[in-house]
Amino acid sequence: MSDAGLPALGPTVRRVPGAGLPGSARGIREVYVETFCAPPWDEEPACADAYLERLARDAARPGFTAALARDGDGTVLGFATAWTTERPFPTGRCYPRVAAAVGPDRVEEWLCGGREIDELAVRPRAQGLRLGAALLAAVAEGAPGGRCWLLTSARNPGAVAFYRRRGWRPANAPDPVDTGFVVFLGPDHPALGT
Repeated sequence: MSDAGLPALGPTVRRVPGAGLPGSARGIREVYVETFCAPPWDEEPACADAYLERLARDAARPGFTAALARDGDGTVLGFATAWTTERPFPTGRCYPRVAAAVGPDRVEEWLCGGREIDELAVRPRAQGLRLGAALLAAVAEGAPGGRCWLLTSARNPGAVAFYRRRGWRPANAPDPVDTGFVVFLGPDHPALGT
């Protein structure tokens, strides 16, 4: 029981609009550092600042959605972001590798206009509480026609196994020599039935 005589609340996961993210920027940054500045990602802490700058721009993308996991005192335990993949298929960031792996016809049919999961992170101390699964479900919910997809590193077997356990299936064979990534399609993606 808490000091007020009420039971302590456990972690919650809620979707939040892009306009609601700046108030959680500090917590999002902390989660980013704890998740992506450690193995297997090994990013520099400055990447967390760059991510927050990118997140501010991404929040204006069509179809942007985000979800935050918080504990009972409001501390951010995890986050996920997603948006609608543009037409024509983008050419920046990792998109050319995705297009090469999936193929130009499939990119248009399978990915453009679908829900693209961009980031998913949970603090190490909060892992095992099913927050990652809840965050993923929150941002994937309502994907147009079930068309949801994401990109992850083939060099992170934990992430690959996490998505597989949730019914996500690879759209390409990972090529560890070249890219080392896997494009996953969500469990309700119509291409999985073909």
